[in-house]
Amino acid sequence: MLEEILKAIPIFLLSALKVVLGPTLGYAAGLNIFTSMVVTFAGMMTSVVLVTFFGSLLQKGFLKNWFAKREAKAKNSKWKRYGLVGIAILTPLLLTPIGGSLIAVIGGYPRPRILLFMLISASVFSIAANTAMYRLGPDATEYLKSSLP
Repeated sequence: MLEEILKAIPIFLLSALKVVLGPTLGYAAGLNIFTSMVVTFAGMMTSVVLVTFFGSLLQKGFLKNWFAKREAKAKNSKWKRYGLVGIAILTPLLLTPIGGSLIAVIGGYPRPRILLFMLISASVFSIAANTAMYRLGPDATEYLKSSLP
């Protein structure tokens, strides 16, 4: 149990930065699929919660001018066309949890909606990506081993 937790800590931290790393590294480290799902989900949501709460504090305090310039651009940008749903869908795949949350905060979306949509996005991505990795991982590993000289 302790060994599994020690393996999961770096994967949690890396998932907080880039969600795609969670399933890949969880599989490579030999974690249980459910542990990998939880660690991937928890890593993304930790970043989202921190950025959502502290991003709005920074927006009102220290970095007021920085946010003001970006907020004007964000309100007229492509992100507004896709809305919070689009940001939440793209966060695990293209954006980082920090980047997606920051775009949502700058866009002026309410904090509970950001958390809800990111929660849904993180859970769906964590289940789908980990299931795919653990199902296709052995086949891909065998294919790579057989194709090498």
